[in-house]
Amino acid sequence: MANNSTLAFSARGTTRVGFLLLDHFTMIALASSIEPLRMANQLSAEELYSWSLISENGQSVTASDGLSLTPDLSMEDSAEFDLIIVAGGIDITRAFTAKQVSWLVKQSRKGVQLGGICTGAYVLAYAGLLNGYQCSVHWECLTALQETFPKVNCNNKLFSIDKDRLTSSGGSAPMDMFLNMMTKQHGPKLSNAISDMFICDRIRSESDQQRMPMRQFNSVGMCTPKLVDVIELMENNLEEPIELDELATFVDVSRRQIERMFHRHLDCSPSRYYLRLRLERARKLLKQSNMSIVEISMACGFISTPHFSRCYRKHIGVSPRDERKIAWKGDVAELPNEPKNNTIMYIAHAHDALNHSHSEPSYGSVAV
Repeated sequence: MANNSTLAFSARGTTRVGFLLLDHFTMIALASSIEPLRMANQLSAEELYSWSLISENGQSVTASDGLSLTPDLSMEDSAEFDLIIVAGGIDITRAFTAKQVSWLVKQSRKGVQLGGICTGAYVLAYAGLLNGYQCSVHWECLTALQETFPKVNCNNKLFSIDKDRLTSSGGSAPMDMFLNMMTKQHGPKLSNAISDMFICDRIRSESDQQRMPMRQFNSVGMCTPKLVDVIELMENNLEEPIELDELATFVDVSRRQIERMFHRHLDCSPSRYYLRLRLERARKLLKQSNMSIVEISMACGFISTPHFSRCYRKHIGVSPRDERKIAWKGDVAELPNEPKNNTIMYIAHAHDALNHSHSEPSYGSVAV
């Protein structure tokens, strides 16, 4: 697929990159971004890139694994950057402040190129800085971003480089994004050498997709292509569910064959599996967005709000209203449209990190 993306970075001189650390950012995504920059300098014997960690007030920021990093700068410092990356992580809808949003808008007005890693794109979308842009974000955050910010062109790619915006999903995907950026700036020889140093089999491209959990469930993707096709149709048609007979026609198998595949590989009926997908989407929206319960029921293909509530309570064990109260700890009035400056919770040990993760909006979103 042709890539018409453009970058304003110069191939000469030093590209200055700033990383705005949000509360509970993911360390692996940050490391996957910085290490290619370091290695580019090492292999080229030039300072092709410089990087700085930024926090709102210059104080340390705690990552999702409990480790704290001391930033180089605060947002008030007058440092100049060519690119600012928002480093997101868990609990993204409550991990940023209005001051951070305002600062990003000011950076955009100055002509600074912007990006996000892991869930950082959510904050750029909230600031209106991704309207009309292609956007990649960690799959757990994708549903909330799509529904909350319809002007953003969300996709399921590992990363997207669209003009002056660079967005990436989590894990090691930021490394691929930065290596692709380096290829555009300095050619493939350098980026391939960096990939070899990090023992990467290959540099993934913008056409590579995130592996979604449903595709991995019981190795569906490896043994039953027709079943994968049916599941993809279901996943892409949650707002207006497709009847089983229509699904069978689309994938050119009989209704009975579909039923057998679901029972054999997923131990449930097609209709129950379809309902699980819709309820999973509803659960994410309840926890990660400020959409009303009526809007969520419509977005997930339920004929009425009472029907949605009955199904949700039956299969999840709580009502949609109670689910939202649990996710937001009863503070429903302060949803993502009003980011607040929460005090960072210090997570000293693995046990504390696990306990904290239970309270984040996306925790356990797959286990419906």
